[in-house]
Amino acid sequence: SLTARTVVPGLAADSSATAASRGPTVQLVKVAEGFRRPTYVTNAGDGSGRLFVVEKKGVIRIVKDGKVAAEPFLDITALVESGGSEQGLLGLAFHPEFEENGRFFVTYTAAADGADTLTEFRAPGDLRRGDPASAKVLLAIPDRRSNHNGGMVAFGPDGYLYFGTGDGGGGGDPDKNGQNLDAFLGKILRLDVDSGDPYGIPKDNPFVRTRNAKPEVWAFGLRNPWRFSFDRETHDLWIADVGQNAWEEIDFQPSASKGGENYGWNVLEGAHCFQPSSGCNRDGKTAPVHEYGHDKGGCSITGGYVYRGKAAPALVGAYLFTDYCQDTLQTLTRDGAGWRAQVVGSTPGSVSSFGEDEAGEVYVLGDRDGTLYRVAVR
Repeated sequence: SLTARTVVPGLAADSSATAASRGPTVQLVKVAEGFRRPTYVTNAGDGSGRLFVVEKKGVIRIVKDGKVAAEPFLDITALVESGGSEQGLLGLAFHPEFEENGRFFVTYTAAADGADTLTEFRAPGDLRRGDPASAKVLLAIPDRRSNHNGGMVAFGPDGYLYFGTGDGGGGGDPDKNGQNLDAFLGKILRLDVDSGDPYGIPKDNPFVRTRNAKPEVWAFGLRNPWRFSFDRETHDLWIADVGQNAWEEIDFQPSASKGGENYGWNVLEGAHCFQPSSGCNRDGKTAPVHEYGHDKGGCSITGGYVYRGKAAPALVGAYLFTDYCQDTLQTLTRDGAGWRAQVVGSTPGSVSSFGEDEAGEVYVLGDRDGTLYRVAVR
């Protein structure tokens, strides 16, 4: 199994595959199956105990007590372009007051033009189903290529909606979106969906008063953030950013941050110069807290959550992640002044996403096997 060593202050990287892992042994318990290319799973925070599994083609399914409801929570297949390998219905976030207002938000690549789209819907009455006719597009970002669509959307502990976008696709960020503050792509955006039309800009967003910058931008220099999450206890932000050809990375933004971090892409891939390939300008760029090379067999990081549940006490405080091309489940934890990564279990491979239920238990989605699993400790 893999372990990690400190290579620069605060940065962990995989070492020899023969090194022994010292972490807890994790197993994945099957919860439900039969999903078609699932991309995300989350809860509504409404006390219902339901899980909501997002399918690539444009359907959201309900899981309750291990059973998949016959009727979908939402079907917007007609709105979604899912032909490309990275296109489809990609994200789902329920308003913190969903139980009272029925509002929820999804992200997808639009059937009409491929735009990376953030849309609000409402679930009327008993909240059992979302109303497709209630669609209100909040943001449609033109995107000429089918890959690197980001798509993670989540409410932060501050009540604002965070939306992750990819760099627009193509190799090496040909449109230079990652470092362009006047572009929506290659960013994490921070929106106030409780004011303005179609949304408001939080007054403390870092670039509100910066010329030639989108005021929505919270962080930039991202290639394709395939899942970010907030630690429900500390409120720190974890970002897993998919690399180009050599390095996958995990970025960490402490809860005290005022935003504005530049995570380096496309000047850096992980902690390494990308453009130019040597002698690049590292000034003002925030290094990842963990990276691993494709020489270890990875290809695309799948970011997860810091475990805060009760069923697996040995995992509390550990950030869980994996790679789409590997079958190892890993944790990242603080280790003195740095960080340590450990293999703690295995997955079915092709893991598309993690998710949390209302109690903080963590779930894993198998893309190819169409199965929802719960993380447990042997």
